[in-house]
Amino acid sequence: MLVNGSPAQFISIRDRGLLYGDGVFRTFPARQGRVAHWLWHLHQLQQDCAALGIQCPPRDILQAELQQLLVQHPSGVYKLVVTRGEGQRGYVPLPQSHTSYFWDVTALPSYPTTYVQDGITACFCDLRLAEQSRLAGIKHLNRLENVLAAAELGDCPEGLLRDAHGNVIEGTRSNLFWVKNGQLHTPDLSRCGVAGVQRARMLAAFPVTVCAVDVPTLLAADEIFVVNSLMPLWPIRRLAGQAWHTFPVAQRVREFLQQEDTTCSVS
Repeated sequence: MLVNGSPAQFISIRDRGLLYGDGVFRTFPARQGRVAHWLWHLHQLQQDCAALGIQCPPRDILQAELQQLLVQHPSGVYKLVVTRGEGQRGYVPLPQSHTSYFWDVTALPSYPTTYVQDGITACFCDLRLAEQSRLAGIKHLNRLENVLAAAELGDCPEGLLRDAHGNVIEGTRSNLFWVKNGQLHTPDLSRCGVAGVQRARMLAAFPVTVCAVDVPTLLAADEIFVVNSLMPLWPIRRLAGQAWHTFPVAQRVREFLQQEDTTCSVS
């Protein structure tokens, strides 16, 4: 682990990221010393920091530290966390706080090949996402909703989250897409939810309709799938008593998501 650029295993007990979830993060895989879509992750991190008024560490520093870590850990799950730093007691941030940031690297997950090839059985979580437009889309550190929703899953590989109005928003750790009559759709995240990098890449590469979706509309889709940077795509084979057997659009999207576009690597 690197903390503020130096090897360390601990952060301050007064760090606002720990105390209040006052920070943002990004998670992405490295394989054989190569990180795909690093600049996408960096851009999303910078956007999220700006939305919360947190100074993002400079790109050249983060890039140099990533290169350093890739030499030591050529394969793994990389997590980059940026917080508002240490602060005084209470919610009010200091006028001139000093950003803290740290890197963590863990082992790559091993998912069953059937998740990719045949799809997964998904479920609807009981937990409903709260609406807060100022936080919508941001991958901030206050992820307690996701923690509680994930506790509901049991043996289910992924669960879908709804808002208070019954609109389906996302997975517990993924973004949601569905296909109807050949057209790609994804939920509107203007009130809640997390906007992931793979979602952003798809919006840039494909014609995608962004809209609200209720449960009956989603269940009437021709295909449903979820994406994130580690999967990167799992079709949904069963959900709420409905079943799907073929995923032609998901297969084409998966091939696109797996394109490396390597922007950071160890030569």
